[in-house]
Amino acid sequence: MVSQPPRDLNFLAGLPDGPELRGMLPSYLKRKAAGLLEQRRAGIARLVSERDLAERKRYLRERMIASLGSLPERTPLNARVTGFIDRQDFRIEKIVFESQPRFFVTANLYLPKTGRPPYPAILFPLGHEAGAKAHSAWQQALVSFARKGFVGLAWDTIGQGERIQLYDEDLKDSKVLRSTTEHTIQGIQCLLVGDSLARYTVWDGIRALDYLLSRPEVDPQRVGCTGNSGGGTHTAYLAALEDRIHVAAPSCYITSWMRLLETIGPQDAEQCLPPWLADGLDHGDFILAFAPKPYLMLTAIRDFFSITGARETFREVKSVYERLGAGEKMSMFEADDGHGYTPPRRLASYGWFSRWLKGAGEEQTEPEVTVLPEEELFSTPTGVVATSLGGETVFTLNQKRLEAAAVKPGGAADVARMIEFQPRKDPVPVRSFGRIERSGYRIEKLVYESEPGIQLPSLLYIPESPAGRKPAAIYVHSQGKAAAHADVESLVGAGLVILAIDARGWGETAPDAGQQGSDWPRYFGDYNGAMTALLTGKPLVAMRAEDIVRGIDLVAHRAEVDATRISVFGRDGAAVPTLYAAAFDSRVRQAALEGMLVSYRAVISQRIHRGVFENVVRGALRLYDLPDLAAWMAPRRVLLVDAVDPLGKRLNREEVTRAYARAANVRIARRQPGDNALTLYRDWLR
Repeated sequence: MVSQPPRDLNFLAGLPDGPELRGMLPSYLKRKAAGLLEQRRAGIARLVSERDLAERKRYLRERMIASLGSLPERTPLNARVTGFIDRQDFRIEKIVFESQPRFFVTANLYLPKTGRPPYPAILFPLGHEAGAKAHSAWQQALVSFARKGFVGLAWDTIGQGERIQLYDEDLKDSKVLRSTTEHTIQGIQCLLVGDSLARYTVWDGIRALDYLLSRPEVDPQRVGCTGNSGGGTHTAYLAALEDRIHVAAPSCYITSWMRLLETIGPQDAEQCLPPWLADGLDHGDFILAFAPKPYLMLTAIRDFFSITGARETFREVKSVYERLGAGEKMSMFEADDGHGYTPPRRLASYGWFSRWLKGAGEEQTEPEVTVLPEEELFSTPTGVVATSLGGETVFTLNQKRLEAAAVKPGGAADVARMIEFQPRKDPVPVRSFGRIERSGYRIEKLVYESEPGIQLPSLLYIPESPAGRKPAAIYVHSQGKAAAHADVESLVGAGLVILAIDARGWGETAPDAGQQGSDWPRYFGDYNGAMTALLTGKPLVAMRAEDIVRGIDLVAHRAEVDATRISVFGRDGAAVPTLYAAAFDSRVRQAALEGMLVSYRAVISQRIHRGVFENVVRGALRLYDLPDLAAWMAPRRVLLVDAVDPLGKRLNREEVTRAYARAANVRIARRQPGDNALTLYRDWLR
């Protein structure tokens, strides 16, 4: 009976009375974020005393460290100088230290030769620009600081410079295109263990500060911190957490989360700290945790970090500083240029740090600097930690984190609470958009409401015979309901009523593409949607599982359906949320999952993954894994067809059998060439 799919399966495009779908998921998430941020604003307006501010600082640090996943133990730095460069009025030392045992950090220390020590010091976290600590703008700033009588320390952040984490011996470079991709691949692995990638980057910065303060040339009472972009991010982080920093000036980072979501969206892994928005926090909280010490926001009017958000945040925190009688210590500098630590912002920073760390104004000038080639600033013989020193990576440390963690196995109810799975109990609002008559069956075009703001287009396939109530199934494909048509049509021929749905973010509801570079969607799918969901406290996979359960609600009340015989089918990326829905909803008699990720543990056991982020739950591996969800369905049956590894490669039967050894209710199958769904599922459906 298999035929060509009707042309109008995606039936809402351009429909005058149909809901707007492409922007539905982003709009929903922005509304949710806006509500959380509005509650926060009301609380900030009540900060009127130093005691109020101290409580806010305590709360920020508590929630930030919880998001990081705690901070590592302070262990010996084992710092050593591996070389130096002497100039007439400054000296550069090449440093290697260990922020964690055998987790090597490469750094450059800039030392003045004029004036009298101990000098004020500048901690200089880096952005994502090429060249890492040797980038021309960073050299210009650090040499200028040294000539003005400051000690400066810059270090390669993970994934950059000498600290490539996913090093490929054949490529002599990272396995992936850019450092932000490296960060986010490893950041997703960290999330599954309950951590943030920023746990590693922040701790590198804290240990860099430890090293800086160990130097006799440095006055520990006069320490500043500044950096641009990712370095601005870490200036904000470190200043919020570290009382040993006395003056801060992040460049091209501080904006507001609402403006961020309205423009470029969440950035790479270390710049996102789930569940930040659910915790009622925003960019301004980094500054409030530092108040009332001197803080300068360095901004660019034409930056991709919204200047409107920066101005709004500045007004908010400035009013708090003024209430505390410290208005002059909070300032904002705007340059009419784009992203970068450009000359106007560098000049403003020299003046700010001179004022507050030296007690004197600084002429707004910048000396000429000869920029050194990257290799001259290497701290290792090969310029790559992986080949010179070896040691740990985020990948290996993250695995050790899980092995050492206090894993508390839970049950389905515990997981439902963890992911905030909250199916609705009210009747499902449904709108009809017509029908398609086919030989032996009809298709009803429906849109049902999963929750306010989420309208899901779906196709209800109803066979003409046999008479009476029929078994039913929900079919969810991550490419959308139209991609499911051939399989669905063959199953309808076996007498099933099937509801094929576009769960939020799929099919007709898929947001427009255009995220963060050509490799971003390939690795992370809908990164903006998945990360924003985590920031608001509820993973996207849980939202989609609720969409599926609402589909079950819909078919269970249809006159044609036997509500005691409902199955679910999940295909490719939709298989994981389908498994969650089946595990949580006892009405599901059996679940067939095709092309599903074999387990979360596989993601942290393989260096690179693709297409898993939309199904990630923060901290999942401390409580459960996907095979546990399947086992909890017993005695209800689960069929796994062509389970895949984290790169989407089909696994053999033995590999899947090992992963699901504790799930006696799971059967494993493969789709052979030429199989349609009826061929594949006929015996299982009986």
